[in-house]
Amino acid sequence: MRLTIIFLSGMLALLSGKINAAERTLKIYHDSDYSNHQNSADAMRMGFLTALAEIEHDFPGVKFELIKKDHRGNSNRSLLHMRQYLKDPQALAMVGGLHSPPYIKHRKFINEQQILLLIPWAAGGPITRFPSSNNSVFRLSIDDTKAGFRIVEFAQQKMQCQRPHLLLERTPWGESNHKTMTQALGKSTTSAVTWFSWDLKQNEAKIMLRNTLESGPDCLLFVGNAVEGRAFVEAMAALPKNQRVPIISHWGITGGSFYQQVKDAINTKVDLHFIQSCFSLRDKPYTDNTQQVINTAIHLFPTQFSKPELLPAPAGFIHSYDLAKIFFTSLKSIDLKADIVELRQAVREKLEALEQPVDGLIKRYVSPFSKWSAQKSDAHEALGLEDFCMARYDTAGGISVLPN
Repeated sequence: MRLTIIFLSGMLALLSGKINAAERTLKIYHDSDYSNHQNSADAMRMGFLTALAEIEHDFPGVKFELIKKDHRGNSNRSLLHMRQYLKDPQALAMVGGLHSPPYIKHRKFINEQQILLLIPWAAGGPITRFPSSNNSVFRLSIDDTKAGFRIVEFAQQKMQCQRPHLLLERTPWGESNHKTMTQALGKSTTSAVTWFSWDLKQNEAKIMLRNTLESGPDCLLFVGNAVEGRAFVEAMAALPKNQRVPIISHWGITGGSFYQQVKDAINTKVDLHFIQSCFSLRDKPYTDNTQQVINTAIHLFPTQFSKPELLPAPAGFIHSYDLAKIFFTSLKSIDLKADIVELRQAVREKLEALEQPVDGLIKRYVSPFSKWSAQKSDAHEALGLEDFCMARYDTAGGISVLPN
């Protein structure tokens, strides 16, 4: 009898080992600029992992892994990650990063190869609008087909700016914003535009700013990232007070170590505002839902969340958390044992038909996505213009969101 019990115990142990060994691993690639804009990349990673920690118990027998893929701001390296994803039988989805150019440049490849791409930051308008009903890109972020309207509205109505000058990076992202901002300004407002390249040097920024101000603008509408934003803010701060004008910026500046590098300038010399989604980690007291999210994040990342209101690049955390929550909710009614290609397709279809409401940080999402068509060009956008606000840094480095 004892031998029988030992034998059965041994068999159960072996079976248990086989069950554990049979656990399916599903990977999510995070294609982001961990080298040059680490704050945004880390914030997105933490947001995704916080959502996963809250919901992973709903998927017994499945292990999810978020894989860091550093594209270093290089679209070709991003394409390499996409090719790796397609060859990986465990890769379920990709999460995009801060930069729009990789996803605009490779938009056709992404959709023709049916790469399931989730966008919590990159704002370029064309990213989610590939003309196909099999569109496989889903965004929960600022959308440049609308962002320019909020930026221009703030410049004209709140800042009383009558002669704006557009200062835009020469990329598909900058071109996307040029189109929207020009449309928002309308024919009654004449605005000049100055284009700049990535990795702008300080002396170049000074010369460019001096030439720009010669045309007599009363504000600058800026579209660029932290590196170039720093160059122009420092150039503006170096001018005499009577020559400075406000800078109203896209949110790319918040993705790196921008505040730490220019805090003296923006705290004392430069009037700077930028667009954000309408939720702030500074808005206390937290709701019960928000407090639960913060508690989970503190448990996972105690150092980074010692002061949640001072988290660098908070939009990355907020958007990635909300998008991951929607993503994992869509998986609950799907057979996760299916072939990976079939599984990606099933998730795409479920995201377009999700009926279960999802409580995020920004809002409650009810059917956040639908099937894309030319008549429904916002079908893969979870946020709308009503979710976009303007913001500014406070003197401690936190981001204060202003009500619309």
